[in-house]
Amino acid sequence: MEDKIKRLSEIIEKSNSVVLFTGAGISVPSGIPDFRSAKGLYNSGETKYGVSPEEAISHTFYKYRTEEFFEFYKENLVFQNAKPNIAHKYFAELEKQGKLKAVVTQNIDGLHEKAGSRNVFNIHGNIYVNYCEDCNEQYGLDFVMKSEGVPTCEKCGGIVRPKVTLYEEALDNQVYYGAIDAIQKADTLIVVGTSLVVQPAASMVKYYFNGENLVLINLQETPYDNVADLVINEKIEKVVEKLENLAKQKN
Repeated sequence: MEDKIKRLSEIIEKSNSVVLFTGAGISVPSGIPDFRSAKGLYNSGETKYGVSPEEAISHTFYKYRTEEFFEFYKENLVFQNAKPNIAHKYFAELEKQGKLKAVVTQNIDGLHEKAGSRNVFNIHGNIYVNYCEDCNEQYGLDFVMKSEGVPTCEKCGGIVRPKVTLYEEALDNQVYYGAIDAIQKADTLIVVGTSLVVQPAASMVKYYFNGENLVLINLQETPYDNVADLVINEKIEKVVEKLENLAKQKN
């Protein structure tokens, strides 16, 4: 493991354009569960609404059972008090140094931005961005969380929904193609905390990265382990701790 951490440190040091691609695993140390793990939300069986968790956060459920959608969403997908952990902060610092060019994340928790990252492509949206479906008035997360039942616009009375991609909905084209552009320009792609099975996010790694170093940091195996240049099966917070210790030794 130590040799792999040293190699990762060397890869980062020699790279000119690093892009970080993250999934739920990077936010687990912040107290946000990995929904796709064995004990995660998506494997918890039928919800109290008589549908699966995936169905409860689908466009259909949102459209036809809107109040129940918001109840489920607020109880299961929003972790308002979560704070950035050592990994979020480490990669935000790499961006400040000019080494990391972009973060592409499947997460909706906003923790990369809270840590200080600026060039973030939230391909599944962000819980902190909410808008009226009718007049597009913008609202923060507090407005949604404090609303009773279905949040409604103070200007026109329309439904205020999170700018989060639900099942059955397409990704935001501008964000998606911005992320692809960043991945295509990277000489190193570091993938953290994702099984790389969710589409179309996984295909972004497969089809658009043509750089020198593909690094996978995940507790479990992924379908891309055999093509990666470096695979580290360790908790991301442990990896970052060792990277920071190495940096201190060099200084």
